[in-house]
Amino acid sequence: MAEKFSFARNSSDLSTDQGFQFEFVCDRCGTAVRSSFQTSALGMASGVLDAASSLLGGLFSSAADVGDRVRSAAWKRAHDAAFQEACREVQGEFVQCPRCQAWVCRSGCWNERKGLCKSCAPDLGVEMAAAQSSKAVEEVWAHAQMAEEDKHLSEEEWREGIRATCPSCGAALPRKVKFCPQCGGKISQTRHCTQCGGKLDPADRFCPSCGAVAQTPEA
Repeated sequence: MAEKFSFARNSSDLSTDQGFQFEFVCDRCGTAVRSSFQTSALGMASGVLDAASSLLGGLFSSAADVGDRVRSAAWKRAHDAAFQEACREVQGEFVQCPRCQAWVCRSGCWNERKGLCKSCAPDLGVEMAAAQSSKAVEEVWAHAQMAEEDKHLSEEEWREGIRATCPSCGAALPRKVKFCPQCGGKISQTRHCTQCGGKLDPADRFCPSCGAVAQTPEA
């Protein structure tokens, strides 16, 4: 029974009549590794017969035809053996993920610590850096899309968002303002703890920093 071998799905055959060579590709990043070129003795012999036939006016043409017919079976056996050898040669370059079954390159797409490919077990440091960069890009776009009337606000004021109604009279607010245009009440009622000085939210009844009773909003 012929020996079975894997690595067929992510490999390409670069073999010619003169020899055998194969290319193996990482399923995740596409990095390719080529095996060493293995010269085909059968191909060399066929080339010699072809050259001799040309020089001697076709005297060996029938021998060359016979060689091609023999090569049909012998070349396939040599090709299979060469493929197995190529698989052994690049075996250390690739790992098969036990979770998704993908063949990935050990150098860039394999999480050695987790024993999985980086698609199944991403590098957390890389993901964190990417997430931070993505968040920074989102903030750039958010600032670029800020309404013209809000561009006078500081970054802290803008990040706090816009209140829809006045906390004193309940009037609707058309934009982010500091004082209500209807009653003159202060919209952003900054509060600080009288004990520790910590900042309080409008609804806080106790200081979240020290637990002291919150005082009434500053005028």
